[in-house]
Amino acid sequence: MKHIKVGDLMTDEVVSALADTTFKEVAKLLAQHDITGLPVLDAEDRVIGVVSESDLLNRQGAAALIERDTVEGAAVPEPATFTAGEVMSAPAVTVRADETAAEAARLMSRRGVERLPVVDEEDRLVGIVTRRDLLRLFLRPDSEIRRRVIEDVLTDTMGLGADAVEIHVVDGIVTLQGTLERQSQIPVLIRLTERLDGVVAVAAQLTARVDDSLLAPPERATHGMPW
Repeated sequence: MKHIKVGDLMTDEVVSALADTTFKEVAKLLAQHDITGLPVLDAEDRVIGVVSESDLLNRQGAAALIERDTVEGAAVPEPATFTAGEVMSAPAVTVRADETAAEAARLMSRRGVERLPVVDEEDRLVGIVTRRDLLRLFLRPDSEIRRRVIEDVLTDTMGLGADAVEIHVVDGIVTLQGTLERQSQIPVLIRLTERLDGVVAVAAQLTARVDDSLLAPPERATHGMPW
C-alpha cells in the first residue's frame, strides 16, 4: 500500500529563529510571513523548540502582571528583551520526512500542535508541515482516489482484476458494489480502501459467491510423523 509521506507535503523553505533571536524579531517574522509559529534552531540547525503566537502572548501577559505587582523602582523585564530560547516550547514535537501524513496528523492531534518541524536523522531542520498541508489529503480528486483503489487495493494488494467490483467516488466517499469470490475478501477490501489517503468514508454493497467463513480449518495431525 502506498501512502503519502510527510516529505510530499512539507514546505522546505522554513522561516526559523535562533535561540538568541529577540521577542520583537520573532513577532516581526510571524507578521511578515503570515504564520502562527516557527521552529527555533541551535547553531547547527538542530531543532530545539518551537515558538508560537500563543507563547509570545503568554509571556507578554506574564510580564504585564509582574509589572503591575512589582513595587515602584524595581527592575521589570520587558517582552522585547526576551529571546526565542526563553519563550519557546521545548522540546519540540518533530516528525521525519519518511513518516506517513496520517501518522503526522495523529501526532498533531495527540500533542495539540498546529505544525511539525520535519527533521533528519540528526534532528536538523529540513522542512515543516502544518494542519493546512495535511488537509490537502482530503482535497484529492475523486478520480485519483478511484484509481488508487483499483491499482493499490484491488490489483497490487489483493491480486484481483481491475473490474472485480464497481467503484464510485463522490467527495471522497467511496462506494463499492459487486460480488467477490469469497466472503473473507469483503472486510479486507473495505479496510484497505478506508486506509487510502483522501478517503472520507466507504459505503460497501458487496456480496460473495462463497461464504468461506463457515469452512472448518484443516485438522491438525494428532500423531507424530511415521517412521
